[in-house]
Amino acid sequence: MINVAKWALLTILALPFLELAVFIVVTAVVGFGWALSLVLIGSAAGFLILRYATGGHIARIRVALDQGRFTSLQTDGSGGLIIVAGILLLIPGFITDIVALCLLMPPLRYVMCLAFGRAVVPARDDGVVDLPPEQWHQVPDPSLPDRRKQ
Repeated sequence: MINVAKWALLTILALPFLELAVFIVVTAVVGFGWALSLVLIGSAAGFLILRYATGGHIARIRVALDQGRFTSLQTDGSGGLIIVAGILLLIPGFITDIVALCLLMPPLRYVMCLAFGRAVVPARDDGVVDLPPEQWHQVPDPSLPDRRKQ
């Protein structure tokens, strides 16, 4: 069996050369100006994603790391993948941009998570956190009247 760490290191070392080869091919097809514009637009999109779309995710990651709660990082897997997509878009090149765009599309993000052996629960935008029944209990609000007495 081949060591995964060796393949990951080899891929990281080969990525600049692969990006350069793809840039040359794209430049031959569409021209240098268009290819350079696409790379710059991709980097700007990555900057905007990291700047605006992931502010809450980064804050949650900071809090989780400060409190030593690594399990809360696992529940925010979708947000973490959006941060990774922003970083990949920020890196100039077409290969990283294609991977980042795949991470930004929810159906493809889910498929990629399944491919890596981990399903990510889609994030809800309504501020509701779903917990299993054994992890929650009802706390009465003292400002509301108790309807059970009536």
